Amino acid sequence: MGYIPEMGLEVLIGIARFWAQRVNYSTHQKANVILGVTGPNEYENNVNNNWYTNYIAQWCLTYAASQKEKIAVEHPQRWSEISRKLNWEDKEDQHWKTIADQMYFPKHPTQNLFLQQDGFLDKNLEPALSIDPKERPINQNWSWDRILRSPFIKQADVLQGFYLFESYFDRESLAKHFDFYEPLTVHESSLSPCIHAVLAARLDKIEKAYELYLQTSRLDLDDYNKEVEEGLHITSMAGTWMSIVEGFGGLRIRNGEVHIDPKLPKAWDSFSFKINFRGIIIKVHVSKEKVTVDRSNPELIVYCNGKSLDALGNEKDF
Repeated sequence: MGYIPEMGLEVLIGIARFWAQRVNYSTHQKANVILGVTGPNEYENNVNNNWYTNYIAQWCLTYAASQKEKIAVEHPQRWSEISRKLNWEDKEDQHWKTIADQMYFPKHPTQNLFLQQDGFLDKNLEPALSIDPKERPINQNWSWDRILRSPFIKQADVLQGFYLFESYFDRESLAKHFDFYEPLTVHESSLSPCIHAVLAARLDKIEKAYELYLQTSRLDLDDYNKEVEEGLHITSMAGTWMSIVEGFGGLRIRNGEVHIDPKLPKAWDSFSFKINFRGIIIKVHVSKEKVTVDRSNPELIVYCNGKSLDALGNEKDF
């Protein structure tokens, strides 16, 4: 029957109910707001209308409503069991949709940009490069009062949303937000450089992507956050894989199909990776001359730079 009808819908309903009671309707904004939260950026807390939080809440409410409708039609007996178990209220999902449709998102008054949260433009928006290297990482050298008042971002926040929901935003919008937020980011989290590396590669900022790849791959080797004595960063190790496969390899699953968009850093002669897609092993090898894609089932179509590689075509000019 599948995860969502078997057990996932109950989880989705619980999440949607949480967000439905967590929003406030603002008569001033004429929209639903979410107050007093901490978004992905750990150098901010207790902020109002963190864009990422509001976006995730909106998506969760919409997705839960759509899955409820789908299960009610495709698995009516299962839906009957769930609705009784969870004390379902009539038109509860319609209420979620209304909340989602009226969600507030802070925006720049003159630029086509989402703001990280209310009041973000009240900060002195100087780039992270302006920080004296002797004061890095700032969480070991500054007071928390100073950090909270600064514009500096520990890890991807708005850009985390652009990473997770890539297909919802066009390239131009990603470029604008990357150019605005990345210079403010100090990457003092093992979760940060890899996300930015993937996004930079998508924007063909390959030198920047490679710089960020080195940060995530050498985080513990170079101890640039001066905390390796506390243990290794498993997240950064996973981020190294992401930077290569999703970043330089351009791997995406779109509509149930495998897509790659390879980009070779100047410092490398080649790179390769393997993935298991629905039981089919796919090996991608990228060199300066060509891209080779081998599959354990040659009937599987893989798209390279938007063009399909059929069962007989394992090579593509790079």
